[in-house]
Amino acid sequence: MTEPLIMVAPNGARRGKADHPALPVTLAETVTAARACHAAGAAALHLHVRDAAGGHSLDPGRYREALAEMARSVPAMRVQITTEAAGRYGVAEQLACLRDLRPGWASVAIREIARDAGLAPRLYALCADQGTEVQHIVFDAEDIGLLTAWLARGIVPAGPVSVLIVLGSYAPARPGAPGELASRLALLPPGARWMVCAFGAEEHACLRAAARAGGDCRVGFENGLEDAGGRRWADNAASVAALRASLKEAA
Repeated sequence: MTEPLIMVAPNGARRGKADHPALPVTLAETVTAARACHAAGAAALHLHVRDAAGGHSLDPGRYREALAEMARSVPAMRVQITTEAAGRYGVAEQLACLRDLRPGWASVAIREIARDAGLAPRLYALCADQGTEVQHIVFDAEDIGLLTAWLARGIVPAGPVSVLIVLGSYAPARPGAPGELASRLALLPPGARWMVCAFGAEEHACLRAAARAGGDCRVGFENGLEDAGGRRWADNAASVAALRASLKEAA
């Protein structure tokens, strides 16, 4: 088994200190968590920024500050921004974030962009023109079907695509299971590079299944706060370290 790329998603858009005291909310906390997770084996960070009240934000200025601090503090760690709507943003605002920030790497939920199909071609063309690598987030077979259709129509530019397969969901709360993976993989566009994240207690089991099948892994408090036995991870780095150790044992 080839060792997969491990990405850490340390906070997400919705969780806060009430969910886990070690969940990073401020920029300083996020950078500290990133440094520890990189030392534990995470090569990439899925970045969320928060506003002054701790809420989810797509503010380009906050993103610039965070990206600059990450480049200074953890230069070897690749950073992906999120365009997640989280019930706060429309497609026009997601497009504006990408246009104003011009990030090197961004995650885009295909079902969110489908809310305004008229803007979808502009968003994907913008990313292609400015060199933003897009990771397409898919939650189910319908999302994968939409991605495939948009590739066929040229809405998503032709060529190899990058996909994040989400097993389970945050709201409504539904844990992911390793048995869900095979049916999703069978639907992916040919040649797609793919990664898995999973909600719930079987998070690491899902990621080990992904690694065995040749995929990459996204782990962290955005998706899972506990191990398979229901014990809370001390912090994101503890979860990263445990996943890496289990992957090495399986290799």
